[in-house]
Amino acid sequence: MTLESHAFIDMSEFEREAPEVLAALAALGKAVDNSGLEKSLTELIKVRASQLNGCAFCLQYHLNYARKLRVTPAKLDLVATWREAGLFSARERAALAWTEALTLMPLRAPSESDYTQLHAQFSRTESAFLTTAIGAINAWNRIAGALRFSPPIPADRLD
Repeated sequence: MTLESHAFIDMSEFEREAPEVLAALAALGKAVDNSGLEKSLTELIKVRASQLNGCAFCLQYHLNYARKLRVTPAKLDLVATWREAGLFSARERAALAWTEALTLMPLRAPSESDYTQLHAQFSRTESAFLTTAIGAINAWNRIAGALRFSPPIPADRLD
């Protein structure tokens, strides 16, 4: 099977044309990486936000990275239905709920329940970095989705 590209601008072209944007988003990512939040957790929230936003590039990119981190395959398979799946920790559920609340913010503001669940599992500092991670992936989703970056599908997954 061959992947057909519908890219308006390819990722490599974006890197050449907008290096300042790339550097700014990379700095946000580095700050989150250095925050102490579990990388498997931040990858789960990036996968979920990318699903909600319909960004094929970011979804595939973060699935690839999550697999390298050895995130449980069942969690990757069921993250879209995390509430029903029964295999996510309380901390993961709180992060995924916060991801959905912020990603869907134009439809409804985060509820008191969202805040309560978040603060039961994350310190204020962790909440700030988790919120930053969600904001950054939403920015990436809008860039990569709008410009139709081709998803980085590994060759062994095309067959």
